[in-house]
Amino acid sequence: MNVEQYIAQHKRLLAVLVDPEKPASDTSLQMRAEASDLLFVGGSTATRQMTEETVRRLKDLTDKPVVLFPGTPLQFTPQADALLFLSLLTSRNAEHLIGQQIAVAREVRDSGIETIPMGYILLDGGRPSSVQRVTGSTPLPQTDIEAIVDTAIAGCLTGKRLIYLEAGSGAAVPVCQEVIQAVKETINVPLIVGGGICNLKQMEQAYQAGADIVVIGNHLEQHPEQASLFSTVQ
Repeated sequence: MNVEQYIAQHKRLLAVLVDPEKPASDTSLQMRAEASDLLFVGGSTATRQMTEETVRRLKDLTDKPVVLFPGTPLQFTPQADALLFLSLLTSRNAEHLIGQQIAVAREVRDSGIETIPMGYILLDGGRPSSVQRVTGSTPLPQTDIEAIVDTAIAGCLTGKRLIYLEAGSGAAVPVCQEVIQAVKETINVPLIVGGGICNLKQMEQAYQAGADIVVIGNHLEQHPEQASLFSTVQ
């Protein structure tokens, strides 16, 4: 399956984020996989071994696309269906813009894995996120819509084929509809929105504002039995 084509051909996709650092039973993974359209695998500090094991388990449990959403170059395995080759566009540290990408570039190329360039935009979700702590990046305030839109446009102009608006893992405040709508109106690539989404209303609001993919991680880690509720809105 070509994951990028799959994303382009569908709207209102649900991506469930699975963090390799957080232990989960096969039952929990199965419930989340059945509810999802895509499975993202990644965390802030997971090891390669953790990543490989999580991808293997998911591939054994489901035929849904399993996509790497790495927090570090260590979180790579060619066993996945695709890799989000991301740059943290809100960072002013070259390590997160291109340095970590260089560290794994040759291995990624030689593996032949489908690679999708993605611009990752960290927004203020009301509390410090793991991404903020690990990278030292300052999230953009959601009130500064112009800066957020300009960052998304810059991402597209530098060749990113996906834009991700991230309020941070376990955010107190998800990405607001005004921000999603403003970005969606100015980019020509699929828009991903995640961070702090924990109920159907928030999910639907993100879709209505223009999100092509909504990502849910923490909530379904803690409440995998609710996963089927989210799939009903697809």
